[in-house]
Amino acid sequence: MKDICCIGHITKDKIITPRKTVYMAGGTSFYFSYAFNHLPKDVTFQLVTKLGESEMESAEAMRRVGIDVLTFPSRHTVYFENKYGENQNERTQRVLERADPFTIEEMSTLDAKVFHLGSLLSDDFSPEVIKYLSSKGRISIDAQGFLREVRGEQVFAIDWADKLQILSHTDIIKVNEHEMEVITGLTDPRKAAERLAEWGVKEVVVTLGSYGSLILAEGKFYEIPAYEPHDIVDATGCGDTYSAGYLWCRSQGKGYDESGRFAAAMCTLKLEHTGPFDRTIEDVLEIVNK
Repeated sequence: MKDICCIGHITKDKIITPRKTVYMAGGTSFYFSYAFNHLPKDVTFQLVTKLGESEMESAEAMRRVGIDVLTFPSRHTVYFENKYGENQNERTQRVLERADPFTIEEMSTLDAKVFHLGSLLSDDFSPEVIKYLSSKGRISIDAQGFLREVRGEQVFAIDWADKLQILSHTDIIKVNEHEMEVITGLTDPRKAAERLAEWGVKEVVVTLGSYGSLILAEGKFYEIPAYEPHDIVDATGCGDTYSAGYLWCRSQGKGYDESGRFAAAMCTLKLEHTGPFDRTIEDVLEIVNK
């Protein structure tokens, strides 16, 4: 049994920033897995993904650096275009190709204490798949993909159609300030977190960009600071990096505040370069302990 199993599509990404345009693999599962792989192996991990045949090299590259990857075939690989302005907290997207959803049959052989679902689009995980996984382990969700609807190539923010059904099976959720408002209709992070808790989520993490993050667990709030980076280069994957750090800590029984601060420090280091997190735990702890 693995401690953490991350399930999600790896993407082909085109990242456009004011400085340059970069083509690379990406997606929640991609950034989460690479970040997890740079932490000590005190927590066991597996990535489960689906790829088109032409993109299987992305999974092979991850295996070469020591990531345990289980792949299922898909007719296509998700192809995202992410465009950032000077404000790295704001992003526009286009979806040029879509992958097949995950199925209960594919999930049947998985064995983990925590399943982290890195959805990219609203139909990646059906309520039935999530309910099934919740019978096998705890469910951690990154909400962003559940709120994305593709019309043509454009991505639109939508409400989460099956949210009450899915959240009743969810132990941990990560949302940003925009996602929490779409889901709950509330703009106050504390009230939004309380609403998500009322719907059944045990640990609510609200990331607030340069303003830090907020965690609600066991009826108590924890305010997590954002650590200032030396340079802001690329925000792609910062939320996934946060989730990796948070779950790595929580899986070892570390407290909510300690886990949040560790995750926030990982985000700061990720923000300083293009591509997934590539630093060490010593680098993270140096920021936390300043």
